[in-house]
Amino acid sequence: MVEIKRYSPVAFKASPKRTEVRDNWTVVLEYDGEGQAAFGQSNVNENYLVDLSHITRLDVQSSNLDAITPFGITIPQGLCESYLQDGVLINRMNRIQASVFCLSGKRPEMPTESSYTETTEVGMCMAIIGKDVFSITEKLTSLDFMDYAKTTPFLYQAPMSHIPCQIITLSRDGAKSGIIFTASRGYGKDMVHAIMDAGAEFGLKPAGEDKVKSWLNTL
Repeated sequence: MVEIKRYSPVAFKASPKRTEVRDNWTVVLEYDGEGQAAFGQSNVNENYLVDLSHITRLDVQSSNLDAITPFGITIPQGLCESYLQDGVLINRMNRIQASVFCLSGKRPEMPTESSYTETTEVGMCMAIIGKDVFSITEKLTSLDFMDYAKTTPFLYQAPMSHIPCQIITLSRDGAKSGIIFTASRGYGKDMVHAIMDAGAEFGLKPAGEDKVKSWLNTL
């Protein structure tokens, strides 16, 4: 039986240094020139763009959403509130819908209930992390990530670089700042170009999955 080979819609102009094949995805763990130092331990001025399109993502819909607990985690009750626990990020989209991001990178045992739909392969997903994240995003969107009426993590459902996105702000803490966002798969190439162009003056560079894992450990 031939296994399906999965491809990310995101491509960087950088050479992978370390990769891992996982669930038929080739996952880049580190790029040449990136450095293996944990996030925040190499250069506090560094900013990174990371492809996370391989992480498992689910859409959850139910007329009784509050009764559903993805992977044993309660869905936030407030509109556009998010919750991060044990590598699982859950975002309340509206009264009957939520999204789930499995940030550990490992494919979990999938729920069997009809409320769940896997969306991993229909979308792209990236993270921007580093102290200049919001200087970069202000060139891409008019969203106010510094609205301190919102407690991190929180969700925006709005355009970035003119593309409809789900954007989750996980941290606004200086060099630990970062967002994760997802959009339709076909926009991956154009979004990488726009984001890298916006981040050029801040030294934005591609990084592998290991950089996001070490960033999440600082939150």
